[in-house]
Amino acid sequence: MKGALVDPNSGELLTERFRVPTPEKRDPKNMSKAVKKIVQHFDYHGKVGVGFPTVIKENTCHSCGNLHENWKNVNVSELFKAETGLEFTVVNDADAAGFATMNFGVGKGEKGLVLMITIGTGIGSGAFFNGELLPNFELGQIPYKKYKKIEDWASNGALEREGLSIEEWAARFNKFLKITELLVAPQLFILGGGLSKRFAEYEHLMNTKTPIRVAALKNNAGIVGAAAAALK
Repeated sequence: MKGALVDPNSGELLTERFRVPTPEKRDPKNMSKAVKKIVQHFDYHGKVGVGFPTVIKENTCHSCGNLHENWKNVNVSELFKAETGLEFTVVNDADAAGFATMNFGVGKGEKGLVLMITIGTGIGSGAFFNGELLPNFELGQIPYKKYKKIEDWASNGALEREGLSIEEWAARFNKFLKITELLVAPQLFILGGGLSKRFAEYEHLMNTKTPIRVAALKNNAGIVGAAAAALK
């Protein structure tokens, strides 16, 4: 878990990112204490934006995702406010990364359906139509063959678990993009998250009709977008 102070006008980080270990249980009590550590590190007293790794509606967690089962139906903003005394805006983490890219990055000014795909332990997706967020567009949850969901097959987590080469993984990820293309016909894919930094290694293996760009903000996108969401 990490945080930083952000300039809301430019999207630039005003500080270095500060990290704390993700609690092993990933339960509400311990994760709220980790958030408090981040806030206290910056001696910060303003509004806080948080990118959260599951379905969020009106600041409330509607799916446990890869977190502890006790998160379901928890109002995350109220929980963090009780721990820190500050006002929180909580959005899905892929939506947060998309917020940053559409407000400050390569998606700025793009029209039609733009999909921000974050490639990490799972696959996150943020959808924007004419610049407006369509929340909780969780394409990584699509069922696929023997896998519970397609992110279990085509994410960085799958690459690491199965010891795939970058070429083997890229073939899977390209398949995921082509399925997405068939389902929703986007105007643009924007890639973020850890494996987006290696795009030059697998760009030649992508054969979607939809253009692909890499989010220049990369791993800062979630922090920047959460800050932007807090000020909406």
